[in-house]
Amino acid sequence: MAFLDDDYLLGTQLSRELFHDVAEDLPLVDYHCHLHAKEIYEDPNFGNIVDAWLTDGHNYGDHYKWRLERANGVPERLITGDGDPWDKFLAYAQTMEEAVGSPVYLWTHMELRRYFGITEPLTGRSAKSIFEQTNEQLATPEFSRRALLRRMKAKVVCTTDSPEDSLEYHELFAKEGESFRMVPAFRPDVALNPTADDYGEWIGVMESVCGRSINGFGDLVDALRERVDYFHRHGSRLSDHAVDVVEFAPATTGELDAIFGKARAGQVLDDHEQSQYRAALLLELMRIYKDKGWTMQLHLHASRNNNSTAFRELGADTGYDAIADGLVAAPLVALLDQAQSSGTLPKTIVYSLNPNDYMAIATDLGCFGGDNRGQLQLGNAWWFNDTVTGMRRQLEVVAETSLLGNAVGMTTDSRSFLSFPRHELFRRVLCGLLGDWAAQGTIPDDKEYLAPLVRAVSYENALALFED
Repeated sequence: MAFLDDDYLLGTQLSRELFHDVAEDLPLVDYHCHLHAKEIYEDPNFGNIVDAWLTDGHNYGDHYKWRLERANGVPERLITGDGDPWDKFLAYAQTMEEAVGSPVYLWTHMELRRYFGITEPLTGRSAKSIFEQTNEQLATPEFSRRALLRRMKAKVVCTTDSPEDSLEYHELFAKEGESFRMVPAFRPDVALNPTADDYGEWIGVMESVCGRSINGFGDLVDALRERVDYFHRHGSRLSDHAVDVVEFAPATTGELDAIFGKARAGQVLDDHEQSQYRAALLLELMRIYKDKGWTMQLHLHASRNNNSTAFRELGADTGYDAIADGLVAAPLVALLDQAQSSGTLPKTIVYSLNPNDYMAIATDLGCFGGDNRGQLQLGNAWWFNDTVTGMRRQLEVVAETSLLGNAVGMTTDSRSFLSFPRHELFRRVLCGLLGDWAAQGTIPDDKEYLAPLVRAVSYENALALFED
């Protein structure tokens, strides 16, 4: 089989038929990414392939690429620094020569093929030609931000936005009559982090946005409810939370007001107070989401900013995060049980960066819900698990513990406008898995029987997240 040919990862006739006849041409719904609404609305072109692939990370760029370059001894000035674009690209091309077997190697070459029609492997020798070809194409109208999304048949792109965001670019974009929808997702991480240096300042911003004082925990909940209503009017139907450590501890109203006051004043909170605050606020948010018919996403077990020297020099989200290995099952069950008992459990997708959590989370989720089809789900293989083996394992766990046909499929969780071929990779893995199962005799070898499941998992279930 040739490198990345039409049938790669499709080892059986059935898998090839399911992919090419059913999944391949479906639109895509990316319900969690970190693209910037302003860039999508204004629709500029990238200056060159380095801007599209390897910039400083505050807008686009792939942290995965930077990690590999650092492992290959590339100096930081050619990664996130002020190095010449050609020198940066050459350093990345030379890194790819050592990266066989890496998901980044696979994504890189899929992106070159799907966006630019370049089938030649990226190496130090081919770098100059590929640099020139990609830059030439990126300068044309067919390679603007929106055009890149249209090329991938985007149907919905869901950005990630803080509660105080004005959503002005979503509002302007909605008037454009574009072929795809851009909708916001509500990301109140700052509200759930009362120990952050800017927490008190953020409360002040929320007071300005909402036009009223926030003097206690209940006022904060009311302000967040108001912002959820605002996001809902702009098309939002999902929230997202980076809950790196799941916490649960009960608290009284008086305790929560006292904790809020200390946090706003910048006073130290002990671990128990932090757990009380986060659990209570998350439960209140779950109540709000339930009332609005939203889906809540929880991203668990990331260990962030591990290299303190790099964090001081480069800031967050620059490639120095890893997998955490703390407890997850007991506090997650306590949180879900409290919401279930009070009738406030929304549709929920739980991701973990640690694949060792998959079975625990999946079986925990199976204890709750029941209001809606697919109400509680193990999220797709995320971040470091966003690989062929990682995707396959996540699908296997979903099938073994719940209902594969209800899975909401793939999302990129990416800052890069060139990352969307990962949806194709997911669909190939799904179809390959079904083909393998059929060849083993564990499911019917029947395209017509399996086609509705493939359509649902590849596209339809994700689209349904945005239905009222």
